[in-house]
Amino acid sequence: MSLTERVRKANMLLVLCRVLISACLAGFSCASDDYPWLTDLDSGPGVKASGLRLMDLSPGLHPLEQNTAHVKKLLIGVHGFGSKGYEWIYPLQTLDDENTLTFFHRWNTFRCTNNASAEMALLLRTLLATHTHVESVEIIGHSYGGLVAVGFIAHWEQEVPTQIHSVAAPLAGTGSGCANTLPRLLPSNIEVTQWRTIQALDNAFKDWPTDPQIAEIPGSLVARLPETYRGRRLGHNWSISWVADNI
Repeated sequence: MSLTERVRKANMLLVLCRVLISACLAGFSCASDDYPWLTDLDSGPGVKASGLRLMDLSPGLHPLEQNTAHVKKLLIGVHGFGSKGYEWIYPLQTLDDENTLTFFHRWNTFRCTNNASAEMALLLRTLLATHTHVESVEIIGHSYGGLVAVGFIAHWEQEVPTQIHSVAAPLAGTGSGCANTLPRLLPSNIEVTQWRTIQALDNAFKDWPTDPQIAEIPGSLVARLPETYRGRRLGHNWSISWVADNI
């Protein structure tokens, strides 16, 4: 067996271990008392503590609900670099409904996003194999998580209708040295929407020489977010909540 094949098999075993860990954490009997079930998270005064519970999850694709019997859609939130998690509580609770099973994809932000994209695709394929009643997938990637979400397309060969939302994401590149390949053509079952903040109001991007959110993905939709949200400046972290209210 060649070195390349051994490395590939080792990586697959690592991902499968993460599948088992996620399944254990989610399923239920082996979940800890502090596991961040969606209904237990606080979008009010305790939002920051709830966010930390999300970010304390190990790398992997984690379900935030236990009832999977009749779900038709999988909803996946993908966090960005340095996330504290709190910016996800309201959006995930808002977008969830009785036909949706909501997940949080925890990934190692010190690795290149393409690695996280490939891992998420493998985890999701494994998940769909046991959830054959699922009719659609929706992925929301925020900030660097948007690079993971869009990069996922290159690793996704399933025919299930898939919607991808990149929110305040530096799709034009970050200068990190990682190769982030944007799709040249979207598969017929995949829709992409780029939700861009106003650069001057986004503290993550306002000092960049050009807006890193501007990148061409043929066939994608592009929407520029407004200046304010609920009477406040609509910046980097609030952007997910605005999108959740408007999709």
